[in-house]
Amino acid sequence: MTVVKAENLVKDYGINGQTVHALRGVNLEFRGGDFAAIAGPSGSGKSTFLHLAGCLDTLTGGSISVGGTDIANLSKKKLALLRRYSIGFIFQAYNLIPVLSVEENIGFPLTLLGTDRRETRDRVRQVLSQVGLEGMEKRRPKEMSGGQQQRVAIARALIKRPTLILADEPTANLDSKIGREILELMLRLNQSEGTTFIFSTHDLMVMDVARRIIRIRDGQIESDEVKQ
Repeated sequence: MTVVKAENLVKDYGINGQTVHALRGVNLEFRGGDFAAIAGPSGSGKSTFLHLAGCLDTLTGGSISVGGTDIANLSKKKLALLRRYSIGFIFQAYNLIPVLSVEENIGFPLTLLGTDRRETRDRVRQVLSQVGLEGMEKRRPKEMSGGQQQRVAIARALIKRPTLILADEPTANLDSKIGREILELMLRLNQSEGTTFIFSTHDLMVMDVARRIIRIRDGQIESDEVKQ
């Protein structure tokens, strides 16, 4: 099953009267169960691709589809619904809501979907167990380490059982030991749940764990390698 497909994808930005060509005719396809890293230096276009695949930005040219839906001409409302139901996000800054507890942060996406409280509570317990945070339900983000906060962010991304999780530099704020644990956790979840993971990264550790490595520079794909 094709989860994301980009054909001749183009993204330009206007900055200070100049046009920046962030993506220049990118062709990529990701299938169900992929565990892939898009690697490249800062400004190469890797985060731009994730933002487009996550329906967080609009393309300039070409096409991109998510779950078989061409997103180019979708309304803002339909894009929001696609994000809400089908895509999970993990960011380097965690993006947790500081006034909410761990269980409230994790359950927040289900609240937006209108899921009843009992099911939300049961699914929060399930993902807490998956990411190894049992007993921390009532803590606030400020009471947790960076690695624990990233586990909360992973649980929040997983709870709605998305077909796609986009991880933008998820290990950037973690030391190497915790970063490795987080990556191994995501790999286990990928294998057990079949969820497609796409990373943007310049972290060699992420590239070591990923089964597919796409290298991008100046908005163009340099190589696309699947490990044997």
